[in-house]
Amino acid sequence: MTEENEPKKLRIGVIFGGQSAEHEVSLRSAQAVLAALDRSKYDVTLIGITRTGRWLPLEAPEDEVDPAKLMAPFANPEATDNTTHAALLPDPSLRGLAELIEAEPGMGLEFGQPLDVVFPVLHGPYGEDGTLQGLLELANLPYVGPGVLASALGMDKVAQRELFRAYGLPVIAYILLKRRDWQATAGNESARTALRNQIEERVGYPCFVKPVNMGSAVGVNKARDAAELDRALDEAARYDRKLMVEKAVNPRELEVAVLGNDEPIASVVGEIGHASEFYDYQTKYMTPDNEYHIPAKISSELSQHIREMAIKAYLALDCAGMTRVDFFLDRPTHQLYLNEVNTIPGFTSVSMYPMLWEASGISYPALVDRLINLALERHADKNKNELYPM
Repeated sequence: MTEENEPKKLRIGVIFGGQSAEHEVSLRSAQAVLAALDRSKYDVTLIGITRTGRWLPLEAPEDEVDPAKLMAPFANPEATDNTTHAALLPDPSLRGLAELIEAEPGMGLEFGQPLDVVFPVLHGPYGEDGTLQGLLELANLPYVGPGVLASALGMDKVAQRELFRAYGLPVIAYILLKRRDWQATAGNESARTALRNQIEERVGYPCFVKPVNMGSAVGVNKARDAAELDRALDEAARYDRKLMVEKAVNPRELEVAVLGNDEPIASVVGEIGHASEFYDYQTKYMTPDNEYHIPAKISSELSQHIREMAIKAYLALDCAGMTRVDFFLDRPTHQLYLNEVNTIPGFTSVSMYPMLWEASGISYPALVDRLINLALERHADKNKNELYPM
């Protein structure tokens, strides 16, 4: 095949880092995604976002990814003050990244290669919650993963539970609090006792306290009594204005990966085994002896039921591209609960989403290819919409 006849490479913009407690997880996921992108098919533009929100255009190595080199610009936030910064502009005619350069009389713009697809590898707020997806919609750029609404619902643990209940999907009992209301009771023991009583009546002990808009179990703690409840609420309030207190169960933790747009497919069911009392951030990413049972040791009937529920949840949220759906199977009662969805699941070497697809017959590089194609497919379908009445 002559060079003129060779298929044009797609330019993939990988965005990672971000202003979130899950910043480190995002860096790890980006390393793995970058390593899986086939450079015979794709050119890559790396966009790293610092903890302070600066966008940095970075070199995308074509050889083996050196994690230390990829993370280096983020090691010292002050050092980024002297580096080139970038911005993704909402003008659809530009289709990509603009670097901010010094020019007379002030700052100017220099435009890089147009992006064909954006692959967000951002976890948590300001990346997985619909904010970045809204910017990409304005720029009319195809992107991997669910759209604005599904991303926002997927980040908000309470909003998604309300939707799941409307669709007849079982969720665990919970109560929603506002940080303002909780902190207003400080120094007023009678008001604090009244708030605790509401929680005890609706949920009881033991319970879990969670920031509503956070992932990777950041800010999640178990409370067995009033003193632990107070500490857990104070901790969760560091991360969000909305706090959820959920009834604790003694579960087996089961997960399903879903892939597709309007006709999604579900992977085999996986189970996470760990020695910790619950699957917190430390256990997820810092503990080497977690056990992953893929496929999970459950009956074929239960497996099929879980996979069907995962697809029902996916369609209820109007997801696209990918999502991981997490379930609790209560050990004493054998009751199955839909726990939550993760619209940009982890892509690290110990992340369940790629491992579940590997066990289902789709390798990591093939999974990345599928996700890019799904992004292009959904974008083409969206562009069929007429913007103005005839």
